Amino acid sequence: MTKQRPHYLVDGYNLIHVWTEINTDDLSTAREFLIRSLHEYGAYEQFDITLVFDAARSEEEERVETYDDFFRVIYSAFNQTADNVIERLSYEEVRKRREVHVVSSDATIETVILGAGAYRHPSREFYRAIKRAKQHLRKEYLGNVKLPVVRNEVGDRINADVFAKLERLRRGD
Repeated sequence: MTKQRPHYLVDGYNLIHVWTEINTDDLSTAREFLIRSLHEYGAYEQFDITLVFDAARSEEEERVETYDDFFRVIYSAFNQTADNVIERLSYEEVRKRREVHVVSSDATIETVILGAGAYRHPSREFYRAIKRAKQHLRKEYLGNVKLPVVRNEVGDRINADVFAKLERLRRGD
């Protein structure tokens, strides 16, 4: 039997507010940026990630967008917070004997998820882990990029006779 991947339940807006590169004035763009970043991070670290956004003020039912086998986004239902969804999912996943990690800086959810048997990661700490992974990827795949030392001069690309005529013109001969 193969070991299941760790499952991360992430409070989306909580993470957006600690991510310094995200402009929180445009939440739609911020959500898209976070979705792309976490999808990439989950693939790199081989984590299952469920990103939960609080949509408690909307009039809709809970909405789930599945991107692939390891990444999905949940928008909470009317009168339901992201914390409610994360709490429910953490209990369900722990009952299935999964390793569950909750990313949130909300103190209220900490007690609940620890009682369920899940691990807690503050949003700022998780943000730093993602940044370190991106730096590692950049270093690993790009390495030390060095530009060639060779100069690219016009004289190397033109005929010798033309170069001689240009040189005489430059000197005023």
